[in-house]
Amino acid sequence: MKNLRIIFMGTSDFAVATLGTLLMNGFNVTAVVTAPDKPAGRGRKMKISPVKEFAELSSLPVLQPENLKEQTFIDSLRAYKADIFIVVAFRMLPEAVWKMPPMGTINLHASLLPHYRGAAPINRAIINGETMTGVTTFFIDEKIDTGKILLREGVHIFQGENAGDLHDRLMRHGARLVIRTLIALTEDQIEPQPQSAFLKPGEIPKEAPKIFPEQCFINWEEEPVAIHNFIRGLAPYPSARTFLTSENEKLLLKLYESHPEKGSHDHKPGKIISDGRSYLRVACRNGFVNILSLQLEGKKKLNTLDFLRGFDITKYSISFS
Repeated sequence: MKNLRIIFMGTSDFAVATLGTLLMNGFNVTAVVTAPDKPAGRGRKMKISPVKEFAELSSLPVLQPENLKEQTFIDSLRAYKADIFIVVAFRMLPEAVWKMPPMGTINLHASLLPHYRGAAPINRAIINGETMTGVTTFFIDEKIDTGKILLREGVHIFQGENAGDLHDRLMRHGARLVIRTLIALTEDQIEPQPQSAFLKPGEIPKEAPKIFPEQCFINWEEEPVAIHNFIRGLAPYPSARTFLTSENEKLLLKLYESHPEKGSHDHKPGKIISDGRSYLRVACRNGFVNILSLQLEGKKKLNTLDFLRGFDITKYSISFS
């Protein structure tokens, strides 16, 4: 098992956890494929991916193709004579790549497939109010997140947990699941299952498409629990937003923590209710959302008490656009 020649493909911190777990368990990672370095920040300095940083510290060869279909990259991969590819938080692979290793190409996904295929499974699960999610290993095929399932592990979503917290827990669960998958494959203890086998009759998989900034604005006409789930599902990134307006300015406000409060009232959705010192809540349909931490664009993230000490919220109202 430990003689398996593995090529690992990934970019983010989520992927680093799996790569590190492979190495700590003595697996033979012969090379790492990750994203090219890119300029970032105001100084436009070149930024390397977390996976590249970890791979270099671990003295692993690193490949950074601009185009995954380039023949030079394909030839470089083939030269390593890998038995299996492991992919975590990376780009869609061309068929010439994922079909290359004799044991196939395994992907780790942060949901219980076939539900929440796509780029934002963690965010979407929380936004939708799920209480259970998980991690899945599967063989990559020609479509995104549709290949035959190897192993799945369910993970409870804690009440009030945000996307960042869940990300970190699934990252650790996923790393362990990849190890279990490799062991089971080498011992011939897995029978890959089509994703349809995990659906009830007539059930349609829930999707998890990428979330764009323009989709992060709160609809205050929703119920309080739905808004609360939206806020925690986008925290800490990309973050739920709303606009504050006064006679002279319009400010972008990001919200990170909240508490839903059900109850009848006569306020219009989006009405700010605050004593200007100790609490801040916003009216919505059938209740209120208490804001616990927030950030004005260009300023520091603050809890509500500190925010109100330096900002007169009573001069502002919420704008829906």
